This record gives sequence, C-alpha cells and structure tokens, in this order.
Amino acid sequence: MKGGRKNLKRAVGEETLNLQEGQSVMQVLSLRGSNIIEVMDAGGKKLLALFPAKFQKSMWIKRGSYVVVDESGREEALESGSKVACIVSQVLFHEQVRLFQKSPEWPEIFKSSILGTNGNLERPPIDQEENEIDLSDDDGLPPLEANTNRTKPLEMQYDTDSDSETDTGSNLARDS
Repeated sequence: MKGGRKNLKRAVGEETLNLQEGQSVMQVLSLRGSNIIEVMDAGGKKLLALFPAKFQKSMWIKRGSYVVVDESGREEALESGSKVACIVSQVLFHEQVRLFQKSPEWPEIFKSSILGTNGNLERPPIDQEENEIDLSDDDGLPPLEANTNRTKPLEMQYDTDSDSETDTGSNLARDS
C-alpha cells in the first residue's frame, strides 16, 4: 500500500474534526461521473465539486453522504466560467457525522436530515395533509397495448357438432 493511502486511512481514523478556514460541510446530492459530484452547501445552493483521485478505490460516497469541501477558490472558479467550484477534502463517515452534528459548526439546513442507526439518510416524517398527492394507478400513462411481436399460442378447437359426424355415418349406412 502506498504512503498516500496509508495517510488517508490514518486521517479517517481520527474522530475529531476541525474545520479550517475555507472549508465547509456539504451534502452530496448526486454523482455526475468523472469524479464530479453535485453538492449542496449550508445556504441551499447547489454546486459541482471535484472528488479527487486519491479517494478512488479507498472511499465511496453516495447520495445523502456528507463531505468536507475546500472552497478557497470558489468565487474565482465561478467567475472564470468553470462549472466545478470546489474540491472534496474529506469524506465524513457515520460516526463522524453523529459527533459533528452535536457541535455548533454543523449547518442548520442539514439538521433536518437524520442519520438512521443503519447509516442511511432518513427524513423526518411529514404530515400527509401537507403533501396530498393524487396517486392513481395509471399515472397519466396511456393504456397498455397487446404485443404484436409475439404469436398467440394455438388454441385447440374442439368439434362440438357431434350431429354432423353421426349424420354422415348414418347417411353411409342408408346408402349401402
């Protein structure tokens, strides 16, 4: 294992987290690919952040995770036309988030989201009266049509007219 990964894992083991100047906690909204993630800052503003290659194959993030982001060149990057405004400096794990939520440095906007005991992000329950949504079965979609690419299985046609068979048999008997 290279020295960079050892130091990275050693830094993750430290439970105390002190934000330095220019760093802030942000929540991951989506993964965009090519080491680019979409994050939301304490003001509710969505930004693109770079997930450095040093974290590859050693740390994984998903939607709802929290990261510490270095925002020192944020304004300069946005003014120059760059879409990526900040760089991830640390990934926060479940235990670190729980400890950090108790500190005054934790942003108010993230206090509404709660980490469950299994580590997944859970939202507090919302009254159903506030979010009254019409849930119908079809959801505005057209009805399903039959698939014309498949052939229907052959159906056995039973001859229920037993009279015609007996009539031909009786006609043969009369003719002889």
